[in-house]
Amino acid sequence: MSVAVITGSSGLAGSETARFFHEKGMEIVGIDNNMREYFFGEDGSVDWNTDQLKRTLRNFTHFPTDVRNQGDIERIYRSFGGSISVVVHAAAQPSHDWAAKEPFTDFTVNANGTLVMLEATRKYCPDATFVFVSTNKVYGDTPNALPMVEQTSRWEIDPSHPYSTYGIDEKMTIDDSQHSLFGVSKVAADILTQEYGRYFGLRTGSFRCGCLTGPAHSGAELHGFLAYLVKCAVTGRPYTIYGYKGKQVRDNIHSYDLVNAFWYFFQQPRIAAVYNMGGSRYSNCSVLEAIQLAEELSGRKLNYRLSEKARPGDHIWWISDVRKFQQDHPGWNYRYDLKTAVKEIIDAARDRV
Repeated sequence: MSVAVITGSSGLAGSETARFFHEKGMEIVGIDNNMREYFFGEDGSVDWNTDQLKRTLRNFTHFPTDVRNQGDIERIYRSFGGSISVVVHAAAQPSHDWAAKEPFTDFTVNANGTLVMLEATRKYCPDATFVFVSTNKVYGDTPNALPMVEQTSRWEIDPSHPYSTYGIDEKMTIDDSQHSLFGVSKVAADILTQEYGRYFGLRTGSFRCGCLTGPAHSGAELHGFLAYLVKCAVTGRPYTIYGYKGKQVRDNIHSYDLVNAFWYFFQQPRIAAVYNMGGSRYSNCSVLEAIQLAEELSGRKLNYRLSEKARPGDHIWWISDVRKFQQDHPGWNYRYDLKTAVKEIIDAARDRV
């Protein structure tokens, strides 16, 4: 049986990948040591998801292994060897703010952990496809230099700009910008992934994601935009918007649609591919618009406040241009629009609460 190795397997993207690839008939090797609880406290714990995966997936093996531990990772790889046909590396420290608290932890998890996974892939299963879950934060705050127009509930890009119709493409520079330390560690991992493709010929894909969302997200204040906002609406917990009058725009892609893209790439991999991947013009909202939608679908008012202080390196406006991926993999398209995704998250939040 063909094996899929998935890091961060109990997180949002990782668990969706585990379920999706298992349904396709693959054996799943899940690697997750629940560092998300260390990062974000009880809100961030993914133990519930680990238990669910163990219960529901017949061909799933869980390893509570740290991706930075080269010896332990190589032992896992040696035991499965050439049966490994795909690696989805979703493990990460994902927060701007948290990275500044512990820069060494952030960098070693994001950069060194990716190096460990790439090198193990090169040594033990060089024909496998390697998918790296990157981030749009590799571009730093360069998008904030785009010409913006303030509207009632959101910032929008000037209609005359080339990015206005489809969003931001992969040609945007990653230089001369403030990334946050999180963005820097992900840049290092992103470039490592590309280099293992170009230098060693591995089939690698870096997916520079916008906001990932879905019912399996353990949303916390420092990470998990829609999931945490919905959690606050459902539980009555206060919510803080940081900067830009709450009009900052994010494109949101459901974890199913993202993982379906991973599957398409696995079927037709490339070397050192880079893709912007998000909700695009199909699924996006400002924070204020997300609040309005969450209130409408949940029937509850959100208790929120506006802080004038934006997070360092945060984007005012981000919409991904996904046409490059669609050109390479024309069978892929979206299943979930924003409203459907938010409704799913509300139902899941109510069940867990």
